[in-house]
Amino acid sequence: MTKTEMAKKLADKCDLTQAKASEVIDAIFATDPGKGIIAVELDAGRKVSITGFGTFETRRRKAREGRNPATGETIQIAATTVAAFKVGKGLKDRVAV
Repeated sequence: MTKTEMAKKLADKCDLTQAKASEVIDAIFATDPGKGIIAVELDAGRKVSITGFGTFETRRRKAREGRNPATGETIQIAATTVAAFKVGKGLKDRVAV
């Protein structure tokens, strides 16, 4: 499903215009700096929990040694912070049918 298709479905379900539905989706999911509710919360180091659906959070990966697959040479992989999503029970049960 694309963002446009999601906006159309949201507009139909919630009696909104498709433009307004697209605006709502952008307000939640945008990744531009300072925009998007979820991204702003993750930037601040906070979790976003949607009961029954899941939790968006950040996780810290430690620095570690790796290998360059082309040369076999050992390389250092820097520590980083990554976005993660943990599925909630309701969604997990629904998909596992």
